[in-house]
Amino acid sequence: MIVDISKKILIVGLGLLGGSYARVLKRFGFHISTITKEQSSIDYALGEGFIDEGSTELDEKIIGEADLVIFALYPHVFVEWIEKNQSLLKSGALITDVTGVKCSIVYKIQEILRHDVEFIAAHPMAGREVSGVENSTDKMFVGANFIVTPTDKNTKEAISTCMELGRLLGFSNVTTLSPEEHDEMIGFLSQLTHCIAITLMTCNDKENMEKFTGDSFRDLTRIARINDLMWSELFIENKEALLRQMNLFIDKFGELKSMLEKEDVDSMRKMMRHSTERRALFDKK
Repeated sequence: MIVDISKKILIVGLGLLGGSYARVLKRFGFHISTITKEQSSIDYALGEGFIDEGSTELDEKIIGEADLVIFALYPHVFVEWIEKNQSLLKSGALITDVTGVKCSIVYKIQEILRHDVEFIAAHPMAGREVSGVENSTDKMFVGANFIVTPTDKNTKEAISTCMELGRLLGFSNVTTLSPEEHDEMIGFLSQLTHCIAITLMTCNDKENMEKFTGDSFRDLTRIARINDLMWSELFIENKEALLRQMNLFIDKFGELKSMLEKEDVDSMRKMMRHSTERRALFDKK
């Protein structure tokens, strides 16, 4: 469906991710509309030429004409939108999302959604330490990963369309995981790393440390500049998986601490070599 540029795409929530989606998809010639909270975001996007129309209201015409609807909202806001406003979607519409947790929303939305509208969930593994549509970019997804999380309620066509969307957006690796596999993986690869950065940034409040730091500390704490409203919700929504990953980290950190206490250089070096080998697998090719 997505390759047909006569299809209309609606983005609900024109922030950093929604704006970046719009910038890329507009290049292919799609008609892009938006429903978002701030008129200033709409004005900016219209001025930059990467949307065709937008509204801060629930415009029935804009919503009802959309063939593909991309929800770039916080998890609870997304669920509430579907609960209250799904009647505005056209029959046959396909909806997707950018949400960083899946189990807590995918099954809930698929359960309450009309039978003539399909929800296929996805997670673009990309972002920046800034927010807002003015910081969106059509280069954000290059080299990044895109995860589609289908269930048994999804059609092959919807899965294929969502994966094609990821490729059109420029993601280098487009894959599928179950919602459960996704949340376990994201608990480690994304949420735990943010927890570590937050903890490292706040465990020592000695003054003027920024005057003496090197790049290693800056690199490790880059994601400590964090949207507290969004990430606290994501942590809670994926609580059990994240707690399992935090315990794994605490146990492994304890092992390293014990090696240091015992001055067990051989074990430390073995752990460091394993770390070096593992890290090479994560370098972007």
